[in-house]
Amino acid sequence: MSQEPLSIFHLIANASLLVQMVMLMLFLASVVSWVMIVQRGIYQTRAKAAFDAFERQFWSGIDLTQLYRQGNSKANQNNSGGVENIFRAGFKEFSRLRQQSGTEPDAIMEGTQRSMRVALAREEEKLEANLPFLASVASVSPYIGLFGTVWGIMNSFRGLANVQQATLATVAPGISEALVATAMGLFAAIPAVLAYNRFSARAESLSGKYETFAEEFSSILHRQVHSKP
Repeated sequence: MSQEPLSIFHLIANASLLVQMVMLMLFLASVVSWVMIVQRGIYQTRAKAAFDAFERQFWSGIDLTQLYRQGNSKANQNNSGGVENIFRAGFKEFSRLRQQSGTEPDAIMEGTQRSMRVALAREEEKLEANLPFLASVASVSPYIGLFGTVWGIMNSFRGLANVQQATLATVAPGISEALVATAMGLFAAIPAVLAYNRFSARAESLSGKYETFAEEFSSILHRQVHSKP
C-alpha cells in the first residue's frame, strides 16, 4: 500500500524537539533579517537621494548662511540627515569660532574639520547599522542548519536499532525532516549575505561621497577665513 508524501509542515511538526528549536531559531533569524533588509534598503535609498538633492543645492550658488538656516528648520522637523548634518556641524563651528576675536585661521579650520569628522563618523554609523547582524546571520545560519541536520540524521539511524528490517521508508521521514533544517539555514543565509554585500558597498560609496564633500567644503571655508582682511 503506497504512502502519501509527507508535507513540509508534517516533517517540521514531527521533528525532534532540538531540530524544531533549530528551525524556529532560523525562522526568527530570517524574519528579523528581512525586516532589517527592508529598513536598510529604504534608509540608504533615501540617503542617496538626499545627498544628490543637497549637493545640487549646495553647488547652485546659494548663500551658505541661508542653506544653514534651511537645514536648521529641517532638523527641527526631524527631516534632515546625511551630508546635511555634516554641513551643518561644520558651518556652525566655523561661524562660532570666526566670531571669537583673536582666533587664528588655522585654529578655526582645525575646529571646523574636527566637528565635521565627528558628524561624518555618526553618519557612517547610521549607514552601516544592522549590517553586523546580517553578516552574522549569513555566516552562522548554514552551520546552525547543518547542526540540526546532523542531529536529525543521528536520531534516524539510532531508531534503526529498534527495527527488525531496515528499509528506505523507515529512515526517509527522519532524514527528510533533518534536511529541512539545512534548507532553512540556507534560506536565512542567502538573502542575508546578498543584502550584506549590497548594503556594505552602498554604505562605503556614500561614506566616500560624504568625505569628498567634507574636503570640498573645508576648502571653501579655508578660502573664506584666509581671505578675511
